[in-house]
Amino acid sequence: MRASSLILNSTRNLTLRSSSVQSHLLRGIHQSQKQEGNHQEEGSSSGYSKWKVFGSVLGGATAVGFALSGDNNRRLAIHAEAPSGELANIIESTGARVEGLKEFSMEEVNKHDSPEKRVWVTYKNGVYDITDFIPLHPGADKLLMAAGGSVEPFWAMYAVHLNNPVIYGMLEKYRIGNLNVSDVAMQAEQNTKDATDPYSTDPSRHKAIIVNSKKPFNGETPLAILTDSFITPTDLFYVRNHLPVPEVDVKDYELEVSGLGVKDLNLSLDELKKLPKHKIVATVQCAGNRRAEMRATRNLKGLEWRGGAIGNAEWAGAKLCDVLKAAGIDENDERLRHVHFEGLDTDPSNSPYGASIPIEKAIDPRGDVLLAYEMNGETLNRDHGYPVRVIVPGVAGARNVKWLGRIYVSDVESDSHWQQNDYKGFNPSTDWDTVDFTKSPAIQDMPVTSSICSPAGGSKVSGGQELTVSGYAWSGGGRAIVRVDLTADGGKTWTQADSLVQDSARHPRHWGWTVWTGKVKIPEGVDSAEVWSKAVDSSYNVQPESFSNIWNLRGVLSNAYCRLKLSVQN
Repeated sequence: MRASSLILNSTRNLTLRSSSVQSHLLRGIHQSQKQEGNHQEEGSSSGYSKWKVFGSVLGGATAVGFALSGDNNRRLAIHAEAPSGELANIIESTGARVEGLKEFSMEEVNKHDSPEKRVWVTYKNGVYDITDFIPLHPGADKLLMAAGGSVEPFWAMYAVHLNNPVIYGMLEKYRIGNLNVSDVAMQAEQNTKDATDPYSTDPSRHKAIIVNSKKPFNGETPLAILTDSFITPTDLFYVRNHLPVPEVDVKDYELEVSGLGVKDLNLSLDELKKLPKHKIVATVQCAGNRRAEMRATRNLKGLEWRGGAIGNAEWAGAKLCDVLKAAGIDENDERLRHVHFEGLDTDPSNSPYGASIPIEKAIDPRGDVLLAYEMNGETLNRDHGYPVRVIVPGVAGARNVKWLGRIYVSDVESDSHWQQNDYKGFNPSTDWDTVDFTKSPAIQDMPVTSSICSPAGGSKVSGGQELTVSGYAWSGGGRAIVRVDLTADGGKTWTQADSLVQDSARHPRHWGWTVWTGKVKIPEGVDSAEVWSKAVDSSYNVQPESFSNIWNLRGVLSNAYCRLKLSVQN
């Protein structure tokens, strides 16, 4: 199976022209009488044939979108009334502009983000009021995450909805209008912003993203949906920006390659694409992911990442080692120690974001460092580094520089603030009065970690019963996850996840995460319980037990056991 068939499409706002047949179908749906009925989720096979699956594969995740009608007569009527050609037209026409319907702006749609205000969503050119449907949907809590925004990235995650004429037909029942053409083009919001604001041209983000800071923008994927897909949809992938998102005209773009032991090169995007194209499945994680759990032990400095500052994607581009070879690098030159990356994002002094990695990782073809121009089968979007970003698999997200403008080979490490004075670990007794950043190395390979994503913290569960839990696990340095251990009684007894969904790549080139599911027995006769998870990687590294022993003033490398607190009903 082609890898692209398993990659989830990101949100796309497309303006479609309806043919006379398509318009007839849409108008017929809009004029039909709304019928109440039971709604249920229809199971689907997610087709993880590319991925290696251990144990029982994850069951169908709770769908976000519009479940199939339980009314068989309604379903049969739809199929009976529409020949196969017209069913294809329904798929093509759903979300197309319909003449005569009211026009809405995205600003108006954004206001309708709760049942109290009516829940509106968009799909392509269509605006839909789905308020009356939400109580009927089995995944109502997740559906509400799309409120006031687009359903497209959610449909990409829950593939049962894609290209299904019954679902598309049902969606059109809730159509209330067209989305303003300028908003379909994602331009209206930008035009209304203050042009003097350095963040005024930042792209729009999906409303489901949990915002930790607006300027610069930093947002994470909600844990409730994070592991519902092995590949994270682009528009739901966490965003970690340190500076304003640059506007890059690809016609003028050139990647500069220079430094010690190489000849100067300037590569356009087209020239970069002439080099062999490689694809890898790799997880990118912020070095401060799960910081909120460490902060619960003791206060520290940093963004409140709850565990969603991580994502798994398929990246495609040229290998860094091929670019360095084109620049004439001599792998045996002992002077070469580091490769620097500089982004096109700059601060008020015009200094770019920068980082560096060891030369050993950079020039090794099996290190799989990519100059990526595609993410999940599509051109990089602006938040994720358009037109080119570095993917350094297995390494802290801070080294995966976006909007790449310059590569520099050197005998010394980057002098960037983010290389020298941030993203470093210290012992728990080091504070801001005693810290010396020159005494600690920059984080490169990330340690093994895991997180419980479902159920949510504080959920009510039954004592004496088995509870299904799920989440993710990942280790840097190309190490695979071999086991996820679980306990609900403080470590007296342990079980392990019985389903590990992961890429088939071998250690030490296993770059992607593992999505896991397992069961634990909740103790009886208690008011509360904690479920713990700890992952073990292919080098038999295991997560530390407590955050107190790994606490550091910046809250990085936060990889202790995940402890999910639950309320127990007996």
